[in-house]
Amino acid sequence: MKLRSDSFEQGQPIPAEFAFGKPGPDSPCILSANRNPQLAWSAAPEGTRSFALICVDPDVPSKPDDVNQAGREVPADLPRVDFVHWLIANLPADLREIAAGSCSEGVTPRGKPSPAGPEGSVQGKNDYTGWFAGDADMGGDYLGYDGPCPPFNDARVHRYFFRLFALDVERLQLQPGFGMAELHRAMRGHVLGEAVLHGTYSLNPGL
Repeated sequence: MKLRSDSFEQGQPIPAEFAFGKPGPDSPCILSANRNPQLAWSAAPEGTRSFALICVDPDVPSKPDDVNQAGREVPADLPRVDFVHWLIANLPADLREIAAGSCSEGVTPRGKPSPAGPEGSVQGKNDYTGWFAGDADMGGDYLGYDGPCPPFNDARVHRYFFRLFALDVERLQLQPGFGMAELHRAMRGHVLGEAVLHGTYSLNPGL
């Protein structure tokens, strides 16, 4: 199975229109267009009855002490953790493309309660839910796609991995707002194939 995008090339920078944050004229970070990138796939395994898609940034600082602090830097050798940007399951077996901007268009304060998606699909929470927890203006449940917004002072360029799974079941028993661990448990024993595509993004002007 092969996964590609017209929005960015394998291993190359993701344009700012597909990010949650971008550099501003007078600020290191302002809100961006936050559109989901175009994705297309081919050569699905025989017997595929649905697809699931995950987007994860594995380069998020494990400690927030220096994050977005002017005059300080998040060191490149700091241990990193995963940050989920998108979880979507029950994509129809005959689907071969998700159009750019079809599932996310702009930043929605407090999150998208019912994000757009292909008919029959179900979407989980991304990790902006935890990031904005307690924020009076932005706190809420962030379902669907919300794009890159790495620390503007991070010495490491972040990578964003889109992983598409071909499954031998038509539907996974998942409710809107599921988490990545729930998705992996539901997929266990049903994965026929996987394809991976990744792009990069940084808000650090020195990188």
